[in-house]
Amino acid sequence: MEPNKVELIMKPTTKTRQPKPAWLKRSLPTGTDYERVRKLLGRSNLHTVCQEAKCPNMWECFSKRTSTFMIMGDKCTRNCSFCNVKTGNPLPLDSDEPLRVARAAFELGLKYVVITSVTRDDLDDGGAHHFSMTIKKIKELLPHGTKVEVLIPDFQGDSDALNRVMEAQPDVLNHNIETVPSLYATVRPEAIYKRSLELLRRASQYKVSVKSGIMVGFGETKDELEETIIDLYKHGCTILTVGQYLQPSAKYLPVVKYYEPQEFDELKIFAESVGFTSVASAPFVRSSYEADRLCGL
Repeated sequence: MEPNKVELIMKPTTKTRQPKPAWLKRSLPTGTDYERVRKLLGRSNLHTVCQEAKCPNMWECFSKRTSTFMIMGDKCTRNCSFCNVKTGNPLPLDSDEPLRVARAAFELGLKYVVITSVTRDDLDDGGAHHFSMTIKKIKELLPHGTKVEVLIPDFQGDSDALNRVMEAQPDVLNHNIETVPSLYATVRPEAIYKRSLELLRRASQYKVSVKSGIMVGFGETKDELEETIIDLYKHGCTILTVGQYLQPSAKYLPVVKYYEPQEFDELKIFAESVGFTSVASAPFVRSSYEADRLCGL
């Protein structure tokens, strides 16, 4: 990478922020379901990644009575330079949370439930047991046939932690690779590219659909993106999401490039040619956006 590009990535300032192109401007949907979901989450003392990460699809998803529950608190032990989720010292785990998540999913009438979490490197198992209990409570309380997708952290490469999650039998295992290997030190300094690939490979050995996501716009090249897509497929991933990185505020990494819609189409075509069975690639796509549709429901 050229020196001037490294400087651009490492020193985000308000001066580097580019105006958003027309295709990244959208009107907010309206409807009573948005307020219903928001109030239910507040009443249940639950967090969603939609709210914590300022997802651009939050209004749309809430208006469709969908959300991605974020368990184990709202403070992450890592400090990724792209993510709006708060960092700090998390509170102890709430043993009642798995049941509250299941009850909220039941009240919303969900047939497809997505569970993610902050990264909890402070816990011996990274929170794997808490994931397992949440999956089990959902499957106990909700009608037979309800699908559960979990978007998990890397558990610092702990295979026993991954096994504990998989033994609870989620229907989809999602772990985001996020970016290309050359940008890991900048974008995900506490993560390891090969460690994430290995997690996906091990997950693919279970009877479960394996999914991952990539954000674009950090300064990666087309060749790097294609190599990463190939790596994901070789490690057992069959479902892929690709979306535009959007800078949450001036303190985060700036957007180096806004991809045009046809470039997302090209990435989708390439991923399908590699062998992916389901691909969502568009500016506003996020890892759990329309997750049920991606998984064939």
